[in-house]
Amino acid sequence: MLVFYLDRQIDHDLVEEIMEVKEYSDKNSFYKPHEFEDLIVQYKKIKQARLLSIYADTVFYNPVKHRTESARYLKTEFEIVGQPYQVLVIASKFERQEQIRNICLIILLPVMLLFGLVLLVNRILLKKIWNPFEQLLKNITAFNISQENPYKSVDMPIMEFRQLNQVLVELSGKVKSDYDEIKLFTENASHEMMTPLAVINSKLDNMLQSNVLGKDDGETLVELYKATSRLTKLNQSLLLLVKIDNNLLQDEEKIHLKSLIEEKTVYFQELISERNLILDSALADVTIAASRQLLEILINNLFSNVIRHNYDGGMIEIRLNAEKIVFSNTGHNKALDPEKIFDRFYKDNSSEGTGLGLAILKQICNRQHYLLEYSYHHDLHTFTIKFNK
Repeated sequence: MLVFYLDRQIDHDLVEEIMEVKEYSDKNSFYKPHEFEDLIVQYKKIKQARLLSIYADTVFYNPVKHRTESARYLKTEFEIVGQPYQVLVIASKFERQEQIRNICLIILLPVMLLFGLVLLVNRILLKKIWNPFEQLLKNITAFNISQENPYKSVDMPIMEFRQLNQVLVELSGKVKSDYDEIKLFTENASHEMMTPLAVINSKLDNMLQSNVLGKDDGETLVELYKATSRLTKLNQSLLLLVKIDNNLLQDEEKIHLKSLIEEKTVYFQELISERNLILDSALADVTIAASRQLLEILINNLFSNVIRHNYDGGMIEIRLNAEKIVFSNTGHNKALDPEKIFDRFYKDNSSEGTGLGLAILKQICNRQHYLLEYSYHHDLHTFTIKFNK
């Protein structure tokens, strides 16, 4: 736009110079511009003058300033002192370009400074406004209902954010209070249930060992004994989940995992032999830092799972290296649902378990920051636990 405006101004000046040339031609003389005008007027004699006016850009050598400059020219033809001539007027664009450049600098520099100042002020204000909000998000993310640390309030400069913070403080307090009440109820209920269940099991044992019962009564007592045993296991599993959820098992130490798996292999060897299961293990020397109680429960659950859900004469594979531990087993069922398999009380209809074994496994892995995965390949159900390095 500025270039177009510059060309229009120069073209106007060129027309005025042509008028000067014509005025001088009326006086029977040739017009010569002053040296300081940055103009060149050239005359070329021709046979016949035509009505034409040609404007265009060019580059010429300025003899006054001894340099090559960009310019604009006007070419026209008319008679001078009675002879036809082609007149070429060249006007330098250098000075005007410098003027436009200076004007742009004068305008742009303050604008840029103002823009930079606005950005700086905007950044400071946004930082002041949004930093507390970001801290609010961090506190929400860090808040853990199972830990003793309460939700941390944040001093907010904006009224709407202060209201949001207040609502979060009240909500987190209520959720924490409700959780503590449920946790306390679960712990007390589980503990209180242990005593009557133990008494019932003891009485049933005594009755089963007596010889005064008939066949039908004995079968009924056997069913009752199985039911109470299952209820006892369920109660123990729920109590264990409560302990894991509340991080009550924190006895972290260095554990030689290969020795622990070999120890558990001996422990479960009788069950493995009874069902003629083939055990294939490849264990590397691996030592990790973890809770011994949690790790023993984890290995016990893995062994119990691959034995209980296998068929007679089936296969068990155990692999251990520095990165992961893998338990695989054959089974009657095909692939399980990996989205639901670790949910509490999720189990196959044919299973006699409590449905909490894999949930406990998942909870232990979460507590120890391990990655637990399930897959099914080549008729093998595989549970992979990747350690957190």
